[in-house]
Amino acid sequence: MATRPSSWATKSAWLLAKDLKCEFRTRYALNAILMFALTTLTVVSFSMGVFSLNPRITSSLFWLVIFFSSMSGLAQVFVKEEESRTVNLLKLVANPSTVLLGKLLFNLVLLLLLEIVVVPLFIILMNLSILNLWLFLSVLVLGSLGLVCATTIIAAIISKAHVKGALFAVLSFPILLPLLITAIDGTRLSIEGETFSAGWSDLRLLISYLVVMFTASILLFDFVWSE
Repeated sequence: MATRPSSWATKSAWLLAKDLKCEFRTRYALNAILMFALTTLTVVSFSMGVFSLNPRITSSLFWLVIFFSSMSGLAQVFVKEEESRTVNLLKLVANPSTVLLGKLLFNLVLLLLLEIVVVPLFIILMNLSILNLWLFLSVLVLGSLGLVCATTIIAAIISKAHVKGALFAVLSFPILLPLLITAIDGTRLSIEGETFSAGWSDLRLLISYLVVMFTASILLFDFVWSE
């Protein structure tokens, strides 16, 4: 019998609520990404504050801060299930697509909390002027969604490995490199005040990347989750 959409959505929401409750109890992943982000931002601002950076370097630093900060926390979404021995219970109560959606939403919430702190601080500390705010927000949203889709399926894969932390960053970087290059270019255009038509090629690439990674995650997760 096919799973009803309401049941599928309810179980995904239940899984998201469970992960959020556990995370706000321990604050392991949240503290990790926020502390890493704040440390990185402080170092970057003190190192580059005396220089006038061009938009390409500024946008590169912006996405590097988000990338490395997210690497310190997003992997925990499946690792903690393996460490707490709750994987088999999840397999019994939810199908793979439900688990994938719940974990995607949890990582998206973590990344959103990170960006709520990082983005305003980066703009203030770097004395950044964004001339096309809507293009900047569009790139940020699409880049974040693509980042979450890619890191969630990678987290599921590396949760089965013995060396989890180092392997996550090693596998993530080559997969996320096209996303980062495109997002950096789109952010540069928004800082320079270019129009949406000028940034449409970057937005289209980000949308394509998001669709490909989401589809690949759905196709691969059933196999990864059953291992």
